Amino acid sequence: MDFSSAIPTFVITLREGVEAALVVGIVLACLNKANRTELNKWVYGGVAAGIAGSILIGIFLGLTLTQVQYTLPALQGLLKPLLGVLFGSVAIVMLSWMLIWMTQQAKNMKGAVEGSLKDALADSEGASISVFSLVCIAVLREGFETVLFLFSNLEQSVAGIGGAVAGLFGAFLIGIALFKFGVSINLKLFFQAMGIFLLLIVAGLVVSVCKNLDAAFTAISIIKPDLDLCISSQSCILGPQLWDASAVLPDKSFPGILFKTLLGYRDHIYLLQALAYASFLFGVGGRYFRSLGIIDQSSGIKQATNQ
Repeated sequence: MDFSSAIPTFVITLREGVEAALVVGIVLACLNKANRTELNKWVYGGVAAGIAGSILIGIFLGLTLTQVQYTLPALQGLLKPLLGVLFGSVAIVMLSWMLIWMTQQAKNMKGAVEGSLKDALADSEGASISVFSLVCIAVLREGFETVLFLFSNLEQSVAGIGGAVAGLFGAFLIGIALFKFGVSINLKLFFQAMGIFLLLIVAGLVVSVCKNLDAAFTAISIIKPDLDLCISSQSCILGPQLWDASAVLPDKSFPGILFKTLLGYRDHIYLLQALAYASFLFGVGGRYFRSLGIIDQSSGIKQATNQ
């Protein structure tokens, strides 16, 4: 079995899962401090509901895609790359925004969660529902981003799904280590490392979106010969091929497949793909690295675990 597809889903699910685990841990710590541990069951219920909601979203999207492909079999060559472009583009925007936003807001996470929880506890009658909603939304948000990434690759393998499960389990263990056993983890370094991996993985997704866009334009040109949208002889819209390393380092076998998974490497690269990859790393990557200097997440979490 090819386990390479498990790596990106593991990294994304682990990072997103740890973010959700931090929110859950801070809420539990604050409830313990406020002597409201009877509300803990609503926290766990919110976690379960958020995970279940993410799974239901995945099932709904999967059934919808199957129905669309079954209803329009003649357009298979066009629908698949178009859906790849749609899900891939949304995943790129969501993951990039969350990467930068989380980095900028990390130092205020503890205060923001505590503020929301304080408002929830002030309403004695609706405290349980408010706590449930706070946790459920936090978990569902992270789960939704993972589902989007999974559907950005319409040929996601069983190993890819397994990577998502492993990442979720890893996030659970980190949360337990932090808030149950008081293990000291450098969360600043953890999120920086995961952020760099995520940045490179999303950059590879940019390359895949370009490939799907090219396939979609090619399919349109085949379906409508009078509407020729191709502008290049080597590809449809990607421009000239810059290199072909398939004979030296193919991206379908080790170690090329590992570079493809972690770095966005492709054994065939065209001009538009190279420009899009470089632009993403320069734009989003540059902003991410500039924002790293304001992270102070580890100290905030240690304060929460010590209370």
